Amino acid sequence: MQKYPLIPFFKEVFFCVESGIFLCYNRKKQKAGEDLARKEDYIAVFDSGVGGISVLRELVQLMPNENYLYFGDSANAPYGEKSTEQVRELTLQNAKRLLSWGVKALVVACNTATAAAIDLLRQTYPDTIIIGIEPALKLAVDRFPAGKIGILATPVTLREEKLTHLLERFPEVQVERIPAPGLVALIEQGKADSPETEALLRDLLNPYIGKLDALVLGCTHYPFVKDTISAILGSHTLLLDGGEGTARQTRRCLEQAGLLLATGGNITMENSLETPEILQLSFELLEK
Repeated sequence: MQKYPLIPFFKEVFFCVESGIFLCYNRKKQKAGEDLARKEDYIAVFDSGVGGISVLRELVQLMPNENYLYFGDSANAPYGEKSTEQVRELTLQNAKRLLSWGVKALVVACNTATAAAIDLLRQTYPDTIIIGIEPALKLAVDRFPAGKIGILATPVTLREEKLTHLLERFPEVQVERIPAPGLVALIEQGKADSPETEALLRDLLNPYIGKLDALVLGCTHYPFVKDTISAILGSHTLLLDGGEGTARQTRRCLEQAGLLLATGGNITMENSLETPEILQLSFELLEK
């Protein structure tokens, strides 16, 4: 991983010298009367913490000229171990805040928030482009139509009806639901590459070594431990996540709405913890 130096301009704004990217907490709020989305408006990306940065990476790679506003709710992470009602309340609260700044699209880069609240978000904001992320189960089934597939996800994602309905579309496939409590918390603490995280993953995945054709990473935090998972399961198990598909769907929706931006591009980071440490971690994960 290449680490770029950060130079503070004032309390909440940093500039990355080598990448040329500004990362900050503050920006101008949309003026009254500016209700219509504009090409230069932000694509807001929301997650329960730093996990959605894995989706932000895919978005930036696909659409480098766009302006991105990333918000991670690390103060309330992990969402995946809360009740469905708690997740819905937090998601609606944070979406309302982001949309008040005037954005042209909202990407819910959190599998748990998508599973619990995406339908409610779309009902609440019917005129806004809202993209959710789903486990890459269809992609796994396309690769292994008669295979055995695992889904590594948070307890909330695994118990929600949205996943159940998705599984019902593929009755011919054997699917193992693998909950991973504690994993998100370790990644939020900057311990993605730690022995502690490896030990947790070995405990979770040892029973499945040699038994899965594919493992779907059903949480946006999990791509940051992809190498460790691969080392445990071996190269014969294909690892899949929904980040790239979410980025492509976002691009399609913006293109259909005539809102793609041809020039420019910046990234603004916000986090509910509002500490330099979480900003630094966010930056490092973006460049990982």
